[in-house]
Amino acid sequence: MKKKILKVILILLGIVVLIGIIIFINKMYQLSRLEKMSSKDMIKYVTKDDDNSKISVAIIKDGTIDYEIYNKDGKQEKYTKYDYEIGSISKTFVSLILSKAMSENKIDINDSINEYLELDKDKYYPSIERLITHTSGYKSYYFDKQMINNQFNEDNDFYGIGKENILNKVKNIDLEDKDYKFQYSNFGISVIGLVLEKVYNKDFVTLMNEFITNELNLENTKVATCTGNLKGYWNWKQDDGYIPAGAIISDIEDMAKYLELYMNSDTDYINNTSKELKEINANNFMYEKMNIKMDKIGMAWIIDTKNDIIWHNGGTSNFNSYIAFNKEKNTGVVILSNTSPMKKIPMTAIGAKIMNELNCIY
Repeated sequence: MKKKILKVILILLGIVVLIGIIIFINKMYQLSRLEKMSSKDMIKYVTKDDDNSKISVAIIKDGTIDYEIYNKDGKQEKYTKYDYEIGSISKTFVSLILSKAMSENKIDINDSINEYLELDKDKYYPSIERLITHTSGYKSYYFDKQMINNQFNEDNDFYGIGKENILNKVKNIDLEDKDYKFQYSNFGISVIGLVLEKVYNKDFVTLMNEFITNELNLENTKVATCTGNLKGYWNWKQDDGYIPAGAIISDIEDMAKYLELYMNSDTDYINNTSKELKEINANNFMYEKMNIKMDKIGMAWIIDTKNDIIWHNGGTSNFNSYIAFNKEKNTGVVILSNTSPMKKIPMTAIGAKIMNELNCIY
């Protein structure tokens, strides 16, 4: 009997290994195809037979912005402004307010968060710098019982997890006073949201929306609105703790204007966000095969030193985005889509391909 059980176990293990090998071979095949594709080929592939797909692209070169709007099978359509969730690109907006607060001497980037939040004074908490560079030791997120309910009722895993939940979790996490290995953290950026609320004495949604309107002059960009002219937006409550990590909705025109700020502004607090703070060497095999590098990090912005590209990406359940620029060559791209990050080709791969085409990097 034991021999039969052992035999079954070995067979099952063999099947698992075989499936793993098949998946790996398939990924390698897909990667080899991606390497040979142009950006237009990628867009056509990701929108193939999809009646609902919308991909909006803004390409900036030598001060000129060109817009391209794609739908099913990569066909271009008349210019239309669609409202997209930009996901984690929202973190660059957080870093911009943070940088402004630093320029106003409201925040010191080297301070521990317990200088701003109601936390124990005799315990170590990470610095603002470690949070904005994802080297604080915080995980991407922490389990909350609300997430169980969200699995059945919401696309958004973070819906209904309040600010108090974030603060209480901070109080109970024990970390060492050191730079941890880069670990992308939605939680860490959400903690910065709590800090910004304290120093400006405003709730985060109000603070961010006023900043977007009054400072950035973007007309169709808002945080936590949950609505637009497409489908599949995440729901948020106004006091949700994870809003800073990825709740902005925008369109391609506003995002092109936003990108131009980084490329052309002479305002120190804007330019400081994309300056190197740390080496992270967070490159992985999949990204490297697509000539995407994560060498260094600024205030949320990822720095690809090999290709001289500063970039960020974003994804929610039904939207996927990428933004990047090269100051020296005066090139930049924004790509927004209503496709899942898990569907065929992520916008990061397409956006990076466009940047490499613009900069003649192959």
